[in-house]
Amino acid sequence: MKNEALSYLARHAWVGGAWAQDVLLGVAKDGLWSQVQVNATAQQQAGAMVLNGPVLPGLVNAHSHAFQRAIAGLAERRSAGAPASDDFWSWRDRMYCAANRINPLQLETIACQLYSELLAGGYTHVCEFHYLHNDLDGSAYANPAEMSLALVRAARRTGIGLTLLPTLYMRSGFDTNALRDDQRRFASTPDSIVRVVEAVQHQAAGDATINVGIALHSLRAVAPTALNELAAYAQSNRLPVHIHIAEQVQEVADCVAHTGLRPIEWLLTHAAVDARWNLVHATHTTADELAGVQRAGASIVICPTTEANLGDGVFDLPGYAGVGGNWSIGSDSHVTRTWTEELRWLEYSQRLSLRKRNVAAQVLQHASSAAGMFEAALAGGRPATGQALAGIAVGQRADFVVLAPQLPALLGIAPDEVLDAVVFSSPGRDADSVFVAGTRVGVEHQEAAKAFAQVMGEVWNGYKR
Repeated sequence: MKNEALSYLARHAWVGGAWAQDVLLGVAKDGLWSQVQVNATAQQQAGAMVLNGPVLPGLVNAHSHAFQRAIAGLAERRSAGAPASDDFWSWRDRMYCAANRINPLQLETIACQLYSELLAGGYTHVCEFHYLHNDLDGSAYANPAEMSLALVRAARRTGIGLTLLPTLYMRSGFDTNALRDDQRRFASTPDSIVRVVEAVQHQAAGDATINVGIALHSLRAVAPTALNELAAYAQSNRLPVHIHIAEQVQEVADCVAHTGLRPIEWLLTHAAVDARWNLVHATHTTADELAGVQRAGASIVICPTTEANLGDGVFDLPGYAGVGGNWSIGSDSHVTRTWTEELRWLEYSQRLSLRKRNVAAQVLQHASSAAGMFEAALAGGRPATGQALAGIAVGQRADFVVLAPQLPALLGIAPDEVLDAVVFSSPGRDADSVFVAGTRVGVEHQEAAKAFAQVMGEVWNGYKR
């Protein structure tokens, strides 16, 4: 994406972890911030476009499965013949029904709707943890990147930034080298993932808002040799690495039974984990594991609304904050599509577990829970994406959100308390306008919504729960 050099004026903008006034913002032709000047004089402000509302940096959504937008709200009833206890694993079986019904054109349509919603929710970049590689019958497409490129097209159509993470998925569990029939679309090898990476890099050449990394689905789904082979490729090519880990109690127990070690313990012992690694969920951890993640320089991706929806458990925010760990947030299964709700749930889960208030403020050593979490999530965007996405600062990508000036939650709120109100008193849409690499992008697409509704009818036609 290329821009003309632009100049904006924000009466209030979040800069360096605090609200600043009369901020003059310069965007270079490459879409990066070239100037961030607070308390700009009237003379300096001349000619700048005035932004109509408080300005926040855009946040990275560090974990997304776009196709799962097609099941949001459709997995909240017990199916006929379901086990007495409905849990992550029974939800997964229902999710596979969607995974095995969506073709590339439908995926592009679903992703367009999702990405429009993410923009409206204040995200400006998304990390797509993508494992739908093959055709509906499990056979390989002529172009192994067919499904991946559908996501690239959706990102370009909506304007959201994208880090595509083609995902290695080789087996159904620790005790087998094969996949289940309903996992046939996920089948991949380190070589096939490299081919997808190269195809996406070729397709996105010259577009600074789209890049690529790699993902390893989980320890249960990837053999150790293949895990280290693909991780070495990512290291040599300076790509971010993402992996699901320690999300479920059963997953931890299975790992211990087959390897003698807990998942994060195994990963830190047997893989060259470093600052390029992003461990998704890490819900069930020990203090030593969290300290080990921090020592390795890796980050954790927390997905509070999905972890709540699936009954995963509560992330140990106090323990991880206590060792100075890095983290980001993701919407994962997209039961919600705003970062405010993710942060709200992160804090509320801590309050419910510990029976205390403002836990994030205390453990992140900040006066404000909202500000402490926002700053941490903002910093985590850079390792998650491998891009310059760390807020409103010279040299970072000029992604930002202008809050709706008449947002009900902000009525009568002092400027210094805007972020608190946005997170804890604003369940609806917050963004008035959204900018990616300095260019305004649409946050509502009526045609995308119409096409999405049609695809939902196609995907679920004849399906009985």
